[in-house]
Amino acid sequence: MEINNKYKKLVLSLIFDAVGLIPFIDLVWAPISAYLMIKMYKGKEGKIASIVSFTEEILPFSDTIPTFTIMWLYTYVFKEVIESKFEKIIKS
Repeated sequence: MEINNKYKKLVLSLIFDAVGLIPFIDLVWAPISAYLMIKMYKGKEGKIASIVSFTEEILPFSDTIPTFTIMWLYTYVFKEVIESKFEKIIKS
């Protein structure tokens, strides 16, 4: 399930975060969310995000944290901005 389109990932992230809000499914959803996170985001960052997602889902009263959406923002907004600013610094 490799998802390449960043906007498809955004929609899926919003859906997965919404599923995480459903009460009483935490024990089932926690490993599923970790698996989906590691499939959506490869490498070290995906592994770390999957651990965070699992932990957030398994812990009581932390379901309101939009882990998938935060990871999407990090990957496609903040990371790109940071890298482009870093490249400008190196070039000057």
